[in-house]
Amino acid sequence: MIILGEKYAFTKLELEKLRKKFGQVNFLSPENSDAKALRSALENLIKSGNQRLIVLNTQKPVDNKLVRFLTLLQFKTKYKNIKFLNVESFLEIYLQKCYIPENGENLNFLNDIKPYNAFEYALKRVIDYASCSLLLVILFVLKFYVKKKIDEQSPGSLYFLQNRVGLGNREFECIKFRSMVVDAEKDGAKFASKNDERVFEFGKFMRKTRIDEVPQCLNVLRGQMHLIGPRPERRYWINFFEKNIPYYNERHIVRPGITGWAQVNYPYGANTHDAKQKLMYDLYYIKHWSLWLEIKIITKTIAIIFEKRGI
Repeated sequence: MIILGEKYAFTKLELEKLRKKFGQVNFLSPENSDAKALRSALENLIKSGNQRLIVLNTQKPVDNKLVRFLTLLQFKTKYKNIKFLNVESFLEIYLQKCYIPENGENLNFLNDIKPYNAFEYALKRVIDYASCSLLLVILFVLKFYVKKKIDEQSPGSLYFLQNRVGLGNREFECIKFRSMVVDAEKDGAKFASKNDERVFEFGKFMRKTRIDEVPQCLNVLRGQMHLIGPRPERRYWINFFEKNIPYYNERHIVRPGITGWAQVNYPYGANTHDAKQKLMYDLYYIKHWSLWLEIKIITKTIAIIFEKRGI
């Protein structure tokens, strides 16, 4: 495949995934090449191997001669199988995430990302009630053991209550088993990281196995959350991210979830770049919601729990 332009910067993990699927991944930059040299490089790449996909990843206007060259490729018999995809479509088809335009370069998300319809919402609530009935049983069994371990390693409260932002940008009280030491944020809010020093030993185990999230089944039954959806964030981080990431608040057109598409596809976030990557997955989930995607997330979450990789 050939990626034409630098509008979206692919991550190392994404490039590894694409190389497994397409073999070669070649980059050409219209912004840093003259039109003639670029056309020559394109033609050489196409002639040299099985380059049948060209991803249009350009940000600036492209030279008209290049447009003509790409157009005429479609009429040459030996190149008739060449496929063109803009980067927005490519990300959704092959990486299951939505491209987020920089600085509001277009307003399509206001139309493309919509809340669940009545049938989809009803189906999600059936999944919520069925799964959380089981989680309630697990919660009842677990809480005595969890309390014992917390008392041994970090005496204090069993549960951690914190306001999070949910549907309609409204706050609700989110409940979890406490996995950090008491007064973990006495010096101010910090990103949670994979090897966070504020997390005590059993807390690390709970995070890896998602045990700390089980009490959120109560939030689901109260109608504040779904089993699956974007991870609920604190108002502090929402205010920070929405200043730096276009459309960050679009994730609040649906209820947050205990697990989600971003959680099973991306590791712990430690900066704005990570938050943006996760938002791309969240928006894809909302835009392309289906029962199959719901089942896929549940399956991947279970696999992550048993592998103790955390999310």
